[in-house]
Amino acid sequence: MSNGQSKVVLLAGASGLTGGHVLEALLGAADFSRVIAVTRRPLAREHPRLANRIVQFERLETQLQGVACDVALCCLGTTIARAGSRESFREVDVDYVVAFARAALAARAQRLVVMSSVGADSRSRNFYLRTKGEMEEELEKLGFAALDILQPGLLLGWRHEMRPLELAGTVLMPLVNPLLFGRLAAFRAIPARRVAAAMVGATRSGRKGVQRYLDPGIDALARLAPPVAAPAPERKAARGR
Repeated sequence: MSNGQSKVVLLAGASGLTGGHVLEALLGAADFSRVIAVTRRPLAREHPRLANRIVQFERLETQLQGVACDVALCCLGTTIARAGSRESFREVDVDYVVAFARAALAARAQRLVVMSSVGADSRSRNFYLRTKGEMEEELEKLGFAALDILQPGLLLGWRHEMRPLELAGTVLMPLVNPLLFGRLAAFRAIPARRVAAAMVGATRSGRKGVQRYLDPGIDALARLAPPVAAPAPERKAARGR
């Protein structure tokens, strides 16, 4: 943060690929006095500045009543294959994201940073991109003082369970990236760790209103990420069911 004041951050999606990197970046930075991570299951992580709130996302706004924060970061998202249907996919990528944003607004968050997708457009014929576009439009209606929407291309990183197409993309896309320039540069694959750094960097940007960031802008935000302080002693938490 540019003003040197420590902040409380509300984080959703900490158990995912990008969200896990965001959590580690937040806990490693002196900018944040407390990180409130909302998850469906307990995180296998403990830290003096981490508060893990176990919630039912269907009742998120009710269960987060009384929480106060300065900034909120949202990494919620799934795939149709994992969700099992278009309806379940939309529930996570639109309904849960908007519910989290409303809860953050009620918690007095002045800034919301959310991960979307390159090509997001509510008028798109592609269901995935149309859904992401609808999510962005719903968030704009909420009236945050600052709304940062990151629109990365394919996320690079090793998940615990990777489908064949994800594995192929992780291996091949770094070879394709140099061929994407001009308008196509926005579609370059990008390491999830860099997107996470950009989300944390956005909390330092100071920009107000609605801002959208494609690949070059995401890199610029990543360079704003605060320096990581020396790690505090920690112990592993017991894994949830």
